[in-house]
Order: sequence, then C-alpha cells, then structure tokens
Amino acid sequence: MRRHLLVVTALLIAGPALGQSLSERSGLNTLIGASPSTADFVKEAAISDMFELQSSQLAAQRGDEATKTFATHMLDDHQKTSSDLKAMVQAGKVKAEIPTELDSTHQSKLDKLKGLNGSDFTKQYQSDQVKAHKDAVDLFQRYAKGGDNDELKAWAGKMEPTLAQHLKMAEDLGK
Repeated sequence: MRRHLLVVTALLIAGPALGQSLSERSGLNTLIGASPSTADFVKEAAISDMFELQSSQLAAQRGDEATKTFATHMLDDHQKTSSDLKAMVQAGKVKAEIPTELDSTHQSKLDKLKGLNGSDFTKQYQSDQVKAHKDAVDLFQRYAKGGDNDELKAWAGKMEPTLAQHLKMAEDLGK
C-alpha cells in the first residue's frame, strides 16, 4: 500500500507535462477523480468515438436485430459527437490534436470483433459497448467538472447524459 501511495504521489508531483498524460493513460486520474487535461480529453473522446463508429459499423452488418438497432443508434450519435469535437478544434476554440487512428488497445478490441460472428460477436460487441460507455461517462463527467476549456467543459457536460443513456442501452442489450 505504501509503495502504491508513493507511486501516486510521484506521478502527481511529476508535473503537467508528464503527469497529465501519464495519469490519464495509467488510469490514475480515474482512480482519484481528477479531470484530464484538454489534450487528453480530446484524444480519449476522439478515440472513443472512432471505436464506437468502427465497431458499430461491424455490428450493423453482423449483429442480431436488437444489436443492429443499437449499432445504428450509436453510429448516428457518435458521428455527431465526432463532428462537434472536430468543429471546436478546427475553429480554434480548443487547442488540441484529434488522433486519426485508434490506439493499440482499441485496435486490438476491434481486431478481435472482426474475427467473430454470430452470438460470439454479439456478446463481445455488447461487452465492449458497456466498457466503452462506462469509460466515456467517467471521462466526460470528470472533464465537465474540472476541465480547463470552458466551451469544451460545457460540451462535455451536455454530452454526458447521452453517454449515460448509451451505457444503459448497452447494458440492456445484454439482457
């Protein structure tokens, strides 16, 4: 326990250049409820949307009827959030870069989905959706409470209820 506390303390003291990205990537910010930096929020939100879009495109083709309906809803909503985020960055209202490809974690999940069919695909997609939306709700809540860009902070707060609804829908999909 002392060792864990020392690591946490060292990361917090390490400073914004190292601490924010490492803290977000390691899950430390989630653990302590800290807001991500604007750059980290934009990166995580964009990757989350890319994963939602790509996995839901697969689900719209391979899923059962309930999964296809859910996937279509995810495609519509996440295309909008992706567009909103890109518009804020392109207009200069948010100083951050939007990634153009998935990180290795999300790419591995997508690759796994691509190799599945039938009920195996449906179960994995549903599980991925629950996890992705839990993470997104947490990310958006933390930024809405403590983010350092007022416009992005307001947008995160506005989007969080929709993501919470998506989480509920994903959980219900597995029932």
